[in-house]
Amino acid sequence: MVRAHIKHIVIVVQENRSFDNLFHGFKGAHYATYGYLHDGTKVALQPTTLRSHDIDHFWRNGIGDWDNGKMDGFDLNGLGSGGNAGRYAYQYVDRRHIEPYWSMAQQYALADNMFPTMFGGSFTAHLDLIAGTTNLHAGSAEVDFPLHEPWGCDAPGGTQTSLLDTSRGESWGDGPFPCFTGFATLADLLDRARVSWAYYAPSVGGPNLGGHVWSEFDAIEPVRRGPDWGRDVISPPSRVLEDVSAGRLPSVAWVIPNFADSDHATEGPDDGPSWVASIVNAVGESSYWNSTAIVVLWDDWGGWYDSVAPPQLDFRGLGIRVPCIVISAYARKSYVSHTEYEFGSVLQLVEEAFALPPLSSLGFGSGYTDERAYGITDVFDFKQPARTFRPIATRRSRAYFLTEKSSELPPDSE
Repeated sequence: MVRAHIKHIVIVVQENRSFDNLFHGFKGAHYATYGYLHDGTKVALQPTTLRSHDIDHFWRNGIGDWDNGKMDGFDLNGLGSGGNAGRYAYQYVDRRHIEPYWSMAQQYALADNMFPTMFGGSFTAHLDLIAGTTNLHAGSAEVDFPLHEPWGCDAPGGTQTSLLDTSRGESWGDGPFPCFTGFATLADLLDRARVSWAYYAPSVGGPNLGGHVWSEFDAIEPVRRGPDWGRDVISPPSRVLEDVSAGRLPSVAWVIPNFADSDHATEGPDDGPSWVASIVNAVGESSYWNSTAIVVLWDDWGGWYDSVAPPQLDFRGLGIRVPCIVISAYARKSYVSHTEYEFGSVLQLVEEAFALPPLSSLGFGSGYTDERAYGITDVFDFKQPARTFRPIATRRSRAYFLTEKSSELPPDSE
């Protein structure tokens, strides 16, 4: 049924928010009103805004937060401004500051059991969203991020990554140069099937490079050194708005924000909800609406408290729960899915829509999650007629993002 109705999939990635941090109080969803500190102290979750201090969210933080399923280690995470996060990690964003997300979730489908493939931050999460694995060879996986920036084939010579073994031991800086060839990505499947795709992201080598810019396909050598880089990796991210309006939307698109438009914890702009809504509105008001599924999700939990213990499917994770919204003319209205999704579920949706084989069929690498993951199917009702799109109200207009001077900074540096 997906294949008959969905001809375009847009994967909109945001930054660093747990489910409890964004959808506290959402009717029908599994959320918490309180949590526990590492010493057993019960604390009520407190409201906040998107503007906030960054909280450490490395591999070790995710493992500590999970604490063998007790979900009580968040207060021990480091705080970007110094010291431990303490009760600061036990906050949720008041819906007044993220109303576009709530509007999308209330009109369409919200998943309250979406888990990243592994514990840890943005670099590995974005790898899993294009490849479904970070396994570099049997018995070990990439973890955290490369030791020098930018993170990828454009890193300085001698840059190494870190490795995680099957006993969950981390070897900091013992991994290979971050220009990977050991596993397949969806780009391989899409190219072979001649299905168009694009990765809209901040550029590598922009005016503010300064060692801070990364785009995930920069870490995939066949893409970075091949024709896809100049053709399918597109900067700035706002080009997606132009391409939708011009009738150039590819069959599959990933959309990665620049820092100013991300939900990364910062004292700076809080334009993330408007940015995402501008993409949804652009598609919804175009000829693509009746044939498109938009998946909005957050790459990692950002160190914020979450109450649901992630199932442990292998040595990598699953990681701490994140929100996921599915928007489509065929999405069930006001539907909360309790299905256990993981990032491999997003890849599986692409494969199902375009009749692609699993990533393992390409014959190299291991640990792909697209085959084991539950499919994103219960959120759709293809027996209903296509729903008329209703624009999502935003604080920032689409014109704002089309004329915004890009920061050229990545959405995250952890």
